Amino acid sequence: MKRPPSPRARRWLRPFARIWKWLSPGLYVKRWLLLSSLGIVLLIIGIAILARLTPVLLVTRLVRAILDALVSLMPWPVSGSLAIAGGLTLLWFGQRRFLRSITRVLMPDGDEELVDVLINHHKLNRGAKIVAVGGGTGLSTLLRGLKNYSANITAIVTVADDGGSSGRLRREHGVLPPGDIRNCLAALADEEKLLTELFQYRFQVGEGLSGHSFGNLFLTALSDITGDLERAVTASSQVLAVRGRVLPATLDSMVLWADLADGRHVEGESQISAARGRVVAIGCHPQHPRALPQTVQDIQEAEYILVGPGSLYTSIIPNLLVPEIREALLRRRAPCVYICNIMSQVGETDGYAVSDYVRVLDRVAGGRIFDLVLVQKSLPSERAIAQYQRVGAHFTTLDRESLGELRCPTLVADVMSEDGEKGTIRHDPQRLAGVLMRWYNRQKRAY
Repeated sequence: MKRPPSPRARRWLRPFARIWKWLSPGLYVKRWLLLSSLGIVLLIIGIAILARLTPVLLVTRLVRAILDALVSLMPWPVSGSLAIAGGLTLLWFGQRRFLRSITRVLMPDGDEELVDVLINHHKLNRGAKIVAVGGGTGLSTLLRGLKNYSANITAIVTVADDGGSSGRLRREHGVLPPGDIRNCLAALADEEKLLTELFQYRFQVGEGLSGHSFGNLFLTALSDITGDLERAVTASSQVLAVRGRVLPATLDSMVLWADLADGRHVEGESQISAARGRVVAIGCHPQHPRALPQTVQDIQEAEYILVGPGSLYTSIIPNLLVPEIREALLRRRAPCVYICNIMSQVGETDGYAVSDYVRVLDRVAGGRIFDLVLVQKSLPSERAIAQYQRVGAHFTTLDRESLGELRCPTLVADVMSEDGEKGTIRHDPQRLAGVLMRWYNRQKRAY
């Protein structure tokens, strides 16, 4: 069995390992180093020619004279080894100082090596073209994990929200609700911790400010300055160094409505869950909202599509009510996975099993928009289940027989995160993204 190197040996080898990283495939460093070396040689030859010297002959004579002088002082094995060692030392020291100067400017915190950042950047930019469709906290949770696998992510976000800070801004300023878009931008932000915290900051006091988040106000102001929410989101993405992009499903002012089993008709996203009735039909005003052309193009060009997780009627379905998005998903060429909710949502999916989610999505979309449904494998703790039952929510059961009748394949995995103190249950960003990407990679190898 091969023994690992000692700590002293590791310290000695660390600089060489760092140099070797710069020769990793795909960084486009080796070719430029070689090109720079050729440039130096050509520069020397050019200067010699302009000085009316015969470069090849004179350079050969000069090198031979230097070599003869060195060999006369000490044996050629010693002088040759010393010259090579000196050259390598000067090259290593010069390159190290040069790269340290660049790193100090580009990465003032110094938390990572520049080469590691470049390797990671190259890997993410070569990642799959992923489209994630949804809204609410579920979509932002998914994006937080996905950004570690690809920078080619498009999040298509519902704009039907009319509650909380987003609803107030929508009523008072006539803008599209920015809340879900803000959450997705923050989730995709690339290590901009302070800016992300600022974007998510919610005012606690102040007349007119209380309850609003800074990000919502920022997007509202930027929408007014740039003319629409799409341009505001693009500008915000640059500020937050977002990996990928976030797109609203539509720029039309979308208002949800639902018919309930008891005969009531409710309007407004926040009123659907508050009504606490079984939804039998859902739609929106205007009846045919227009999709952003970029959302349709990204779905058509996607290599992987993900739907959910999120509230079925108020986060997922509003995107399907945009005809062009719905048609693009039905005609997709990429594999698509629906991520089912772990727990039911009171007032929306009371008593639902996994097959009920599938039936509703099939009915609204007019066909199957996904190839597979991802379901949580193990049960939450008894304490968490009891806490959810007190408010009327339950664990989403996997009814394999009904799913078999619907011809809906399932992927069962542990993708849950449970807060022991609060007893809340959420999808774990890293586990969820890991399971989804492993399944996608297996599909790629199969084809």
